[in-house]
Amino acid sequence: MKNKIDLLKGIHPGKIIERELLKTNTSKRQFALSIGEHPQTLGAIINGKRNMNVDLSLKIEKQLKLEEGFLMTLQVFYDIKESKKDSEYKPDLTKLDKITFWDTTFDKIDWKSMKKSIIKRVFSYGNKIEQDEIVRFYGKVEVNKIRLNNNRI
Repeated sequence: MKNKIDLLKGIHPGKIIERELLKTNTSKRQFALSIGEHPQTLGAIINGKRNMNVDLSLKIEKQLKLEEGFLMTLQVFYDIKESKKDSEYKPDLTKLDKITFWDTTFDKIDWKSMKKSIIKRVFSYGNKIEQDEIVRFYGKVEVNKIRLNNNRI
């Protein structure tokens, strides 16, 4: 059986804090004040807008009776996941027009998990340069398979 860290790798530590507070029916504000932190700071961490730091991690872990270092370990694995997502798996973004993705935050697109939607979008609204880049990036076979399945619906 996998250990707890293996199961939670890639999850922002704020999600774990939020879950623990819900279990004990403790408000974010009440908890933040009980550990001597600003409620806005805790809220930003819970919402994934701010990273965990060592001092805060230790305070939270002590108060929630979590293993020391647990939240910082989650933060490191989350940072690794985000770094890989940002650097490894992207098409040549200079060949794609942000207007084609008008209804989403372009910089936050997950090119791997949203592959079908991206291919459909580019071949519905994109220009030839964008289409060629998507074919290069995902491969002709994969693009044709998705486009063929899309036409059957």
